[in-house]
Amino acid sequence: MKVTRIIVLAVALGAGLIAAMLLVNMVGKKPGAPQIVREVEEVPSEDVLVASIDIPIGKSVGADDLRWQKWPAEGLSSTVITRSKRPDAIKELSGGIARTPFLDGEPIKEQKLIRADAGFMSAILPKGRRAIAVQVSALNTAGGFILPNDRVDVVLTRQRNTGNDERAEWYSETILTNIRILAIDQKIEDKKGEKVVVARETATLELTPTQVEVVARAQQVGTLSLALRSIVDARPDGEDEPIKKRRSGVNYVKFGLQSQSMSQ
Repeated sequence: MKVTRIIVLAVALGAGLIAAMLLVNMVGKKPGAPQIVREVEEVPSEDVLVASIDIPIGKSVGADDLRWQKWPAEGLSSTVITRSKRPDAIKELSGGIARTPFLDGEPIKEQKLIRADAGFMSAILPKGRRAIAVQVSALNTAGGFILPNDRVDVVLTRQRNTGNDERAEWYSETILTNIRILAIDQKIEDKKGEKVVVARETATLELTPTQVEVVARAQQVGTLSLALRSIVDARPDGEDEPIKKRRSGVNYVKFGLQSQSMSQ
């Protein structure tokens, strides 16, 4: 065999091997998915003053309780505080008292803070309302389970003078309904997880000026009890319900004889 022929065969064999290897590589590789490059449009944002912790009602707000947090600039309410408009807001608002609770991350609104030198109770009272304290105990506050922001009915119990010294007649009537409790003793909000029921001495009620006069007179003639309303029956608008008069009575025993005193 001539040398030239051998060389030609070798070249052909090598080319065949190279072509076979290229074919195997092409078959084994799957075509990759096309890469889609998307341009992310940057949303304009503002630094908004928010609460850095849960702030309960009545708490004095410190600098550590506030922080700046980025919020989308579009749709920001005019009531929120931004760093661009008030860069020293944290320093300016430190020491204020929370008029309503704030949750961690909730934007701070200056309308919900009051100055430390202002009266707190007068600040949380709605316009046209008054606060009056009544003497209470665990017996006449649903066993002590009535708490701030609950709504109650006010019941007056008193003795009626019948002119008969041998028996005393007592009767009860509901004088006010759907009344908001502002505070129990000097607490305007119960602590989370509080389980202990303790006797209370005073309850502060949110009333209209006319209702204040009714309660003031009632405290002079009898004993006031607070009947706790279900959350379903409690109306946050504070609208007083018409009181339906009905016959009620109190059983009493005199010299071993049981009788009942009735009233309208």
